[in-house]
Amino acid sequence: MHFPIKHIANNIGTCLFIIILVLLASNANSKQSAEEIIKERKTLFSKNYKTAKKVQSLSSSGDFDQAKELMIEMSKNYETLLGLFPENSKEGFKTGSLPAIWEDKDNFNALMAKSSSDMVKLASIIESSEDVKSTIGKLMWSNCKACHSKYRKEH
Repeated sequence: MHFPIKHIANNIGTCLFIIILVLLASNANSKQSAEEIIKERKTLFSKNYKTAKKVQSLSSSGDFDQAKELMIEMSKNYETLLGLFPENSKEGFKTGSLPAIWEDKDNFNALMAKSSSDMVKLASIIESSEDVKSTIGKLMWSNCKACHSKYRKEH
């Protein structure tokens, strides 16, 4: 069989074009994925902050049932956050995360896990606490402060 050079060159050109498109598409997807991850974690942290303020207010006024529901919600959010710091999400998209998260991943993950378990503990003891404000400070706000001081850019 005789294959003209033009036909072979055409096929090689088409294959290269397809390979380039696939590479560009996969690169765009990884950037999109990082953007989605960063947006999701920013949303969860923001939600936890707003929820923490509600927990403080509800607990201070003695509405423990609703406060406990919110504490459990926050706990679940911290568990979700554990999976939202992959290597490809270190920078970009206005992330407030510092490189220390990835440099000190075990301690960061331990803090997220502690934050989650402390919210469950808070829900179990808040009604019997003699000093609601202090208990909330110890089991909720101290974790926020610990994370912000080491792992978040100043804002």
